[in-house]
Amino acid sequence: MRMMKWNLLGATALLTSVALAQPTIDGTRDVEYGAPIVVQNTPTGFGDSSLGQVDYANGSELDAAYAYVDMMNSTLYLMLTGNLESNFNKLEIFFDTGAGGQNRLRGDNSGVDFGGLNRMGDDGSGNGLTFDAGFEADYWIGITGGGGPYALYANWAQLATFGGGPGDYLGTTGAASNGILSGGNNPFGVRVTINNSNTGGVTNSVADPAAATVVTTGVELAIPFAAIGITPNTTIKIAAFVNGGGHDFVSNQVLGGIGGGGNLGEPRNVNFANIAGDQYFTVFVPEPASLLALGAGLAGLMGLRRRRTA
Repeated sequence: MRMMKWNLLGATALLTSVALAQPTIDGTRDVEYGAPIVVQNTPTGFGDSSLGQVDYANGSELDAAYAYVDMMNSTLYLMLTGNLESNFNKLEIFFDTGAGGQNRLRGDNSGVDFGGLNRMGDDGSGNGLTFDAGFEADYWIGITGGGGPYALYANWAQLATFGGGPGDYLGTTGAASNGILSGGNNPFGVRVTINNSNTGGVTNSVADPAAATVVTTGVELAIPFAAIGITPNTTIKIAAFVNGGGHDFVSNQVLGGIGGGGNLGEPRNVNFANIAGDQYFTVFVPEPASLLALGAGLAGLMGLRRRRTA
C-alpha cells in the first residue's frame, strides 16, 4: 500500500510538471531549458560586450541555443544566450518547420522591416543567402534594438516556396520585459525580450565552450506553434546569426557555429553549405499523445489504489 501511494504521488508530480512548468520570459535562462542544444565555437567578430547593462551592449555574440517545447500551450520557448549590440544590429532567426520553403533566399519575399528580409535574398543575379543542404526556411523572425531609451523591435515573415509570403512588424518592447510586444500586428502573440548584461562567454579572441555555457542571459522568445507552422511529432530546424544594421553584413556569430574564422560579409554571397558542419540546430516536437498516455497511467494508478483500499 505504501509503495502504491508513492507511485501515485510521483505520477501526479510528473503530470503536474509537464502541464505547468514553463520558462519565464525575461531574457534570463531558466532551469526548464536544460542543457544547450548547440554551443558557439567561434570568437566574436562583432565586438565583445563589456558594459554589463540589461539594455545597452557594445558588442554582439551568440553563445548557445536552448529550447523548451510546451505541448500543453503549443508554444516553443527559444533562448539564445549572448548579446545583441544596441546599434540596431540584427538577429536573424530562420525556421524550417515543414515541407517546401527556401534553401536560397529569394528576393521577392515580404518587404517587411524596410525590405530587410529581401536585402539578404536574390537581387536578380542568381545570388541570395543559401542554407545547408536539407534546410529550407519556412519562416523568419528578425530582432533588433537600440535608441534612447532602449527599445527592442521584432518582425516576422513566412517564406513561401515561390516567394510572396506575408510579413508583419510584430511590435516593440523594452529590455528584460515579459516579452509582450506593442504597436505592431502580432496575431499569434509572439513574445520577445532581451537581457544584454552578459560580459562573459566567447570573446573576440577565444571561443571557450565552458564559458559560453555559463552565460544565462540574451534573447528569449515564446513562439506559438501556429506562428511558424509547427506540427507535433516533427523535428524542426533553426538557423540563427547576427547581421549588420542594414541586414547587409553577416557576422561570424552563427548557431550552429562556423568552426572559426572571420565575419562572413555580404549575405547574398553567403553559402552555409560551403562551411563544414551544420549552421543550424534541431528541436524535436513530440506528440501530445504522450501527455494523454501519462494521464491515462495516472488514472489507472488511481483506479488501482481505489480497488486496493475498497
